[in-house]
Amino acid sequence: MLVQAVEAIGFGIATGAVIALGAVGFSVQFGMSNILNITYGSLMTLGAYMGLYLIDRGINAWVALLIAGMVIGVVSVGFHRWLLAPLVRKGTRAFAIVIVTVSAGVVLQYVIVAFAGPDAKSYGEQSGQTFRFAGFLLTASQVAIIVLTLVLMLGLHLLLTRTTLGRAMRATASNRILAQSCGINTDLISDTAWLLSGALCGAAGVALAITTVSFDFTLGPIFLIPMIAAAVLGGIGQPYGAMVGGLVVGIAGELAASFANPEYSEVVAFAILILMLLLRPSGLFGSASATRRLAA
Repeated sequence: MLVQAVEAIGFGIATGAVIALGAVGFSVQFGMSNILNITYGSLMTLGAYMGLYLIDRGINAWVALLIAGMVIGVVSVGFHRWLLAPLVRKGTRAFAIVIVTVSAGVVLQYVIVAFAGPDAKSYGEQSGQTFRFAGFLLTASQVAIIVLTLVLMLGLHLLLTRTTLGRAMRATASNRILAQSCGINTDLISDTAWLLSGALCGAAGVALAITTVSFDFTLGPIFLIPMIAAAVLGGIGQPYGAMVGGLVVGIAGELAASFANPEYSEVVAFAILILMLLLRPSGLFGSASATRRLAA
């Protein structure tokens, strides 16, 4: 049983790395714009299908991940600038904007179906060699995704804490009007934040497809619940909290799947989401103000 638990934790770390990629991007978007973007899941699906298109044309899966990430980043900027931002400027209520993002996500799903069909797709054999260390049993692709996530998270940390752009992003997220009065181009900063978060979204979509035997047009929306659970657990709008939340949700889900039923991994995400909202709505690292913005 101990060996089984250790192996489940190893798989959970790999799963949590993918969840963290997506959850951090989701948190950055919310923290910058105060928009609960449900279309995020469908953009992940678009990234997965774009990766499939590139791989089918002989491009390496990891190169495809980077290309798909950047393309989805650009799409994310356009989606915010030409659909969501005009609604915000018109004073549209937050709930109505959430409905718009849900509707846009459904439309995008069926646009994907129109071009790629409803059948399940696969990247083929991408797992590579299997490694066993410290009781963990991981494939080469899982190790690569964990390392990639660590590198991207470190890069994001350095960007937010060591650069002028990062300080401007944090200032804009904290108080947009005050940031404008200080001479910060908040529109440009918002575009940059949506570009970065969209790139993480696209990368997470490809990473998820690499670790999945097969997927279809529902891939991203189904995976959105664990990402939101991770973001809420860490503190909505807190990128660092989303990293920790991703690992917790991933490990808890794999342990539940290993000792109970594989379907319980999704139930665990729902349970964590509900418990955190009941017991500590601000999350592990969040602030009460962020929680009030989410509740609004």
